[in-house]
Amino acid sequence: MAEAHQAVAFQFTVTPEGIDLQLSHQALTEIYLSGMRSWKKRIIRLKNSVITGVYPASPSSWLFVVIAILATMYTRSDPSMGLIAKIQEHLPVSQSMSTQCQVVLSAVLFSTMLWLLLIFTMRLCLKQLLSYHRWMFEQHGKMSTTTKVWVALVRIFSGRKPLLYSYQGSLPNLPVPTIKDTVKRYLESVRPLMDDAKFERMTKLATEFESSLGNRLQWYLKLKALWASNYVSDWWEEYVYLRGRGPIMVNSNYYGMDFLYVIPTPIQAARAGNSIHAFFLYRRKLNKEEIKPVSTVIPLCAAQCERIFNTTRIPGEENDTVQHWQDSDYIVVYHRGRYFRLRVYQAGRLLSPREIEFQIQRILDDPTPPCKGEAKLGALTAGDRSALKGTHFKAQHIQLTASPIAAFFVTLDDDEQCVMGDDSAASLDRYAKSLLHGKCYDRWFDKSFSVVYYKNGKKGINGEHSWADAPVVAHLWEYTLATDSFQLGYNAEGHCKGEVDASLPRPQKLNWEILPEQISQSLAVAQALADDVDFHVFPFQDFGKGKIKKCRVSPDAFIQMALQLAYYRERGTFCLTYEASMTRLFREGRTETVRSCSNESSAFVRALEADVCRRLFRAASEKHQLLYRLAMTGAGIDRHLFCLYVVSKYLGVESPFLKEVLSEPWRLSTSQTPIQQVELFDMVNHPEYISCGGGFGPVADDGYGLSYCILGENLINFHISCKHSCPDTDAHKFGAQIRKALHDLIKLLSPIEKEPNKTEEKKMEETGC
Repeated sequence: MAEAHQAVAFQFTVTPEGIDLQLSHQALTEIYLSGMRSWKKRIIRLKNSVITGVYPASPSSWLFVVIAILATMYTRSDPSMGLIAKIQEHLPVSQSMSTQCQVVLSAVLFSTMLWLLLIFTMRLCLKQLLSYHRWMFEQHGKMSTTTKVWVALVRIFSGRKPLLYSYQGSLPNLPVPTIKDTVKRYLESVRPLMDDAKFERMTKLATEFESSLGNRLQWYLKLKALWASNYVSDWWEEYVYLRGRGPIMVNSNYYGMDFLYVIPTPIQAARAGNSIHAFFLYRRKLNKEEIKPVSTVIPLCAAQCERIFNTTRIPGEENDTVQHWQDSDYIVVYHRGRYFRLRVYQAGRLLSPREIEFQIQRILDDPTPPCKGEAKLGALTAGDRSALKGTHFKAQHIQLTASPIAAFFVTLDDDEQCVMGDDSAASLDRYAKSLLHGKCYDRWFDKSFSVVYYKNGKKGINGEHSWADAPVVAHLWEYTLATDSFQLGYNAEGHCKGEVDASLPRPQKLNWEILPEQISQSLAVAQALADDVDFHVFPFQDFGKGKIKKCRVSPDAFIQMALQLAYYRERGTFCLTYEASMTRLFREGRTETVRSCSNESSAFVRALEADVCRRLFRAASEKHQLLYRLAMTGAGIDRHLFCLYVVSKYLGVESPFLKEVLSEPWRLSTSQTPIQQVELFDMVNHPEYISCGGGFGPVADDGYGLSYCILGENLINFHISCKHSCPDTDAHKFGAQIRKALHDLIKLLSPIEKEPNKTEEKKMEETGC
């Protein structure tokens, strides 16, 4: 009861003499400090809004313009060409001001208008510059004069020290490709997958669509592109993610792994203490916009970063919604069937890692049993979304009480995960499955992200997909991994550093009123889905991007060709292949599809199987790079076709062509997880501190979900998923085919080493080389 009294600002009792008021100074201090923290955040947001709003200029440049105009006027010249005098004539307060004050005020107003005009011009110029993408299609290492001039102009117009969202107003809108180009590229992409009769039929459907309904649908898309920031993203979020009624566990959510070879501390609470503190340090930097904008050569859209924290997917009758709150000072922690609200701020300050460890240990030591129905409550977020119809309002109550307002969700898992030892291969597979679905009830899959801390100090992350794509969560994850191990660190006993405030109130256990019967249906569906998932994770250490680059080949194209070869060897055919590419060069951009199976790649695979040559591989890899660049620069085909289909549904018209295109299964769905902050990790001196990357579940029932992470110069991690229920798929066999394909390709492309003659052999022996 002590915590309950401390949480109340004042108490009063009614006596014959009147009301006896008893103030709690500690509670009032809490309220004051919390209010100060809230107002500081508002002021920071306001300041950042001003700085971002005038970017690429700075607020101080306004003063420079004002002084310059006033200085020019005192030289008895009129830089405004009469506009200052016109402003002076129409000043509403001209009667009560001296002539000199009127002149100064008019000059200040003119200067402000001139300053705003300059900002608008600079932003327009920067937007035009960022619309230039020809640099992506130039040969590596050979920059044209036009591109060199472009780079210089981008630097001039980009200003200095941009905040995270500084470029948002200058990013170009995603262009709408022409119907002709989309149809042409689509037919080209499916040619290796169809025999002559099927391809002729599809060509006829495509031609009819292009000449009739397609133009009408295109008109609506162009209208939307003029009006909206991005003609794809809102529909993509709603129809691909939020309207899906199947389980998001396995089918949509994805995971990220811990360091591959090390566990910084074996103490579960300590690992959670450092890590949770690091998450809130990142959130603080995010709120202050101190995170450097991610860029390739030009900046990428940062809109998805806005919903990293304090965000939850809320279930609905027909479609879900994503709700985001501006702030939250607590997280929700799950342990052994119980849910706890853990506040990470005390008296307006962020708890130290040692204090968070102390609070986490309190939860681990708490003997309280779960409430009725509480232990498997999380299954409501794991099963069919449609199963929530009968429990919609109750489920929403649960969501609003426990999860959304929390910054993120934490699971304290009683299992141990480790990727070292005699059974390292199988342990990686178990680790992946645990992060992807756990026990189906010990994660909150609707939360923007959930962090899992295992009993032996290992950790991992599970991300919900609707609000953002994996690279955004990966950026956060890289920061927390590096901060946890290299900045915060642990003492000799493995505990977090620092002292503990013993007066911290205990984490609050949440109580529920829900019947177990409401959960059983969701749990049964989720458990069946989880049991069906076959997973294989393996680090490929025989060579990496270093050796691939020596062959003058893109590492991504090399791996994609290896996947095509491996799939063909396993199944004896080709399949529609999905590779995710980002479109964040554009405002509010998300992803586009690279159709990796092409005429060139299939020709190469067939030729290799017949012991023919390198030329076809070069053509196939160059075609893949071209497709990737087209996707990044807004010239992909799948999002365009998707939006055309949405428009046709709104208009109530049927298109046999679009219906067939959108129903084609992606039997090979792939994605690369890039390392975005290489400077955070020293892979040369500390190669053991590398993440294993992350993965996702299979997209098609008879296909593979495959993620790969290229780490350093000599390591590629693969994550392969499929379903046990399909007799044609096997994650481990496919992994073996990938290894073989990688070796065959590097052998094909590596230059043939000349055998040394006897004189050279003798010289080598003498020199010891």
